[in-house]
Amino acid sequence: MRKKIALIGGGNIGGVLAQQAAYHELGDVVIFDVVEGLPQGKALDMAEGAPLLEADSNISGCNDYADIAGSDIVIITAGLARKPGMSRDDLLATNLKIMKQVAAGVRDNAPEATVIVISNPLDAMVYTFKQVSGFPKNRVVGMAGVLDSARLRAFVAWELDVSVQDVQAMVLGGHGDTMVPLVGYTTVNGIPVTQLLSAEKIEELCQRTKVAGGEVVGLLKTGSAFVSPALAAIEMAEAIIKDKKRVLPCACLLEGEYGVDGLYVGVPCVLGANGVERIIEVEMTADERKQFDVSVDHVRTLVDQIEI
Repeated sequence: MRKKIALIGGGNIGGVLAQQAAYHELGDVVIFDVVEGLPQGKALDMAEGAPLLEADSNISGCNDYADIAGSDIVIITAGLARKPGMSRDDLLATNLKIMKQVAAGVRDNAPEATVIVISNPLDAMVYTFKQVSGFPKNRVVGMAGVLDSARLRAFVAWELDVSVQDVQAMVLGGHGDTMVPLVGYTTVNGIPVTQLLSAEKIEELCQRTKVAGGEVVGLLKTGSAFVSPALAAIEMAEAIIKDKKRVLPCACLLEGEYGVDGLYVGVPCVLGANGVERIIEVEMTADERKQFDVSVDHVRTLVDQIEI
């Protein structure tokens, strides 16, 4: 029996998620959205294209949380997207209300699911879902570092004119302008990036990574990034569905790790069939640790504004 994947939010990210999940046959897909006809129409269009890719996964749309019952994976994209001049934090008040409703809907209809949150501000939204749903911490994780690391990998590969496949990177901390790219863990097929690029160029690429989402928003003007966040979440979902034990930077609930307690922050973790199976603590330079602490403090200021 195929896995069941529910996508909460049928907008741009939800659409890419549905295509990737169904066309790669990760499972049967149901798209939930509050707008009548939107998820059904998108699902029908995708389902009619599935024969062209020889994909047998079922794709459906719904407006009722009851239809996500039995889901193994739930990926949440619901919420407003950024507009030019906005930070992710500016979405807190509006998306907090939406996330509370979503968390209740998922809790009541898919209580055994593992949940991946994409909605912004990410660290606050995944915290909210955990608090409202009461799900165990291993089954609630945020998509952040996978995307941020992919962006840094892309920038390094473009600068060196090498394959993105050979570039590895790790970005930790909150999913915002305070994120922390770890230069010491950025390599090109094992070669430290510090041997290939100047310190000035590396800093430039790290800074671009921190504001990469805003760069896309500024260009689009009417929305935010949707393909890369969806692909990042698919990588996480695949690791869970296939029990791949991938080591990926994700927003996880910390309970003492890295000296942090009770917050969702981006750190390396092992993703497998049991969701977040363990958290890996890595060494940082003194400066990186200082930046990480600043990022954690920023996440805390957002969480302190949340009333469950």
